[in-house]
Amino acid sequence: MSNFEKAFPVTTDTVWQEGMDLRDYFAIQYVNGTISNFNFDSCMTFDEIAKYSYEMADAMMKARVA
Repeated sequence: MSNFEKAFPVTTDTVWQEGMDLRDYFAIQYVNGTISNFNFDSCMTFDEIAKYSYEMADAMMKARVA
């Protein structure tokens, strides 16, 4: 499992952009889904959401190579 895979790399004759880490992209998607359905009466803190987003991203990265 590589945490250095990139999401949305761009390579043309004149432009090369590395893109964001795929792990970060997965974590962002988890946060977007969680926050869009967030219940502010929940006992889940934003720090916990951030932590869980990377745990989910790590699981997704692992699943890609399984």
